Amino acid sequence: MRTSLNCPFSPHADVVPPIWAGREAQLRDWSDIVRPRRVSGLPERGRTILGEPGVGKSSLLTKISEDAAARGDWVTTQLRVPSKADPLKIVAAALLKLAKTAGLSTAREKRLDDLFRRVSDISVKGVGLSLREADGPEPFTSLTELLVEIGIAAMNRGDVVALIHIDEVQNISDEHVLSQLLIALGDAMVKEVEVQAPGGFLVKRRLPISVYLTGLPDFADMSSARRGATFARRFATTTLESFGDDALEAALQPFVLSGWEVPDNAGGTDRVTMEPAARDEILELCKGEPFLFQLAGEKAWYAGSTDAITRDQVIRGWAETARDEAAGHVERIIERLPQREREMLEAMIDLPPDKRSLKNIATSMGFEKSTQAGPTSQRLDTNRKIIRRGQIYTFRNRAIEAYLSSEWPDVAQE
Repeated sequence: MRTSLNCPFSPHADVVPPIWAGREAQLRDWSDIVRPRRVSGLPERGRTILGEPGVGKSSLLTKISEDAAARGDWVTTQLRVPSKADPLKIVAAALLKLAKTAGLSTAREKRLDDLFRRVSDISVKGVGLSLREADGPEPFTSLTELLVEIGIAAMNRGDVVALIHIDEVQNISDEHVLSQLLIALGDAMVKEVEVQAPGGFLVKRRLPISVYLTGLPDFADMSSARRGATFARRFATTTLESFGDDALEAALQPFVLSGWEVPDNAGGTDRVTMEPAARDEILELCKGEPFLFQLAGEKAWYAGSTDAITRDQVIRGWAETARDEAAGHVERIIERLPQREREMLEAMIDLPPDKRSLKNIATSMGFEKSTQAGPTSQRLDTNRKIIRRGQIYTFRNRAIEAYLSSEWPDVAQE
């Protein structure tokens, strides 16, 4: 009954797993705030969703994009920006596709023909020397103009939002290109147009355009340093963190209570259930990490063929095929951290949990004053969501704490 074709877990990037956990606040933010306000012509900032690898940024935005498409919105594909790629070129190509969806490509206006030509040049050549030296507007201005035209078309269609999702934004290393991209997107979102209200008088409204940026926490420093207050006014930033056990337990509870429906190979259906002990073992192993939650569930699914997933299957699947991948996942997060931040985590681990005050941590790091460790602790808390500051410092990321302080991800098979 259990096969790769009906596994409800998916630790793969850019995929919405059938068993979805948490992120209700971000999903409601889209459905209850961002979309309604943009459709109604009210001002609403774009969203920047940041977080460490494996925390579920791309899956969250894929779920939002699927919801938008189901409502009839015009949605770009996930616009991933590889290292050293030209983001304006990537965005230009996506906007041309949105323009086709909006019906603008069939318009017979010289103004639009010229705009399409300019944006097509950007999609092919990017921000090259030839474009910089060419007569006419800067490339980012052309992108703004086309996005505004798409927004006007969406407004005229009614109850439609143009949704743009740009991923891996931390890879935009050229500060001038990043500035142009953020200005192009931001200018389109704050653009006001006059429309005729009931009664015949004219009112101003914003266009139904929504922009989501996703990437690693490093982007917070890049954007604030290069765009400052303007960026903050146009984009609201959320940094995702690991889950608490309550969210993961809630995701698995239907599995435990009623099971997961699968084909029975006889033209009907059957159900695979999960023992409560198996659920508890998955929660213990994944340490609140969304990627590890899906990984542990997937490996448990493949570890047996019975109609109930057992704790033994969870442990066996983890030990045989997930352990090394889990270790690598945490190691990559730690290796990305600057040396000073790694030193602070190690200092916390060296102290008993009830002695992890900033003063004791700073002393352990070799500082004379606790204030010298303040900026590092702030980054690990606010920017990265790895620790939580207070009178006593604690770990938000339980996988990192377990990796540094215990034998995890090793698990003894019974």
